Amino acid sequence: MMKDDRFLKRWALPLSMLTGVVGYFAAIAMRLPQGIYADANRVIAIVQPALLFLMLFLSFCRIRPQELRLCRWHLPLLLMQTGLFAVLALLIILRPEIEGRIVYESAMLCLICPTATAAAVVVRKLGGNAAHLVTYTVMINTVVSIVVPLVAPLIHPQEGLSFIRAFTTIMARVFPLLICPMLLAWIIRYTLPRLNDLLLRTGDLPFYLWTISLSLAIAVSTRSIVHSTAGFWHLAAIALVSLACCLFQFWAGRKAGGSDAITAGQSMGQKNTVFLIWLSYTFFTPVTAIAGGFYCIWHNVINAIQLNKKNNS
Repeated sequence: MMKDDRFLKRWALPLSMLTGVVGYFAAIAMRLPQGIYADANRVIAIVQPALLFLMLFLSFCRIRPQELRLCRWHLPLLLMQTGLFAVLALLIILRPEIEGRIVYESAMLCLICPTATAAAVVVRKLGGNAAHLVTYTVMINTVVSIVVPLVAPLIHPQEGLSFIRAFTTIMARVFPLLICPMLLAWIIRYTLPRLNDLLLRTGDLPFYLWTISLSLAIAVSTRSIVHSTAGFWHLAAIALVSLACCLFQFWAGRKAGGSDAITAGQSMGQKNTVFLIWLSYTFFTPVTAIAGGFYCIWHNVINAIQLNKKNNS
């Protein structure tokens, strides 16, 4: 039984990613009525956030509020993400007809995208500090909620898109899946300690919930790539720039993190790619959603390699 459990933990990520890709193409190959596909999309739109909420809630149950505190690497990473995003935005504003603009916008989104809500689960598995990562996740989501509404209208003007409207739109997306599970976990911690103790004994349940959520995320990412209207060379360029951004951010996070390198690396490198895809469709060019699809693949390949090494050590 223990051998089977070790095998499952070792190969959970690759199997989840493969399930997402194969599941998407299998569903398409069935050539079902369009109504069924529409219903499936609606179900995924409900199930995926529910899984993330539960996974994050169980993770927060293991973190005491007093553990959330600033680290020396938080500010440098925040400045790096927002600074690089601002530089690329300024380049596009000054040269709106620049060649390869889609690639620059894709890089912007890969750089500013906040930390994945699932990153706390991975950090815990890798031996990092989940509390430090959660602190950064709250900070970067707050920064994104301010920076993107300021910049997006300058790059892609939309009628009626004010800062307040864009800010509230992003917060409506962020608040339910980040702040609500945190508040619920802490309310239970201080009002229902016996229930909290029971939740603490759920073991690896958050990890397995993440593998299910990952399959759905990979399926969504595959769909965004397959249905893209971009040509081959644009696809290749976006794939390469998303890979470069992914490798750079894992490396930069680890460098800045010092003794907390694992946590900082995941904070910077593991992204909320579903949110990135949503940002693309809402505020930028829909084609840039492909960057989120590719980034989802790259950062999960890196996660799989890291977890495999950890399990073998």
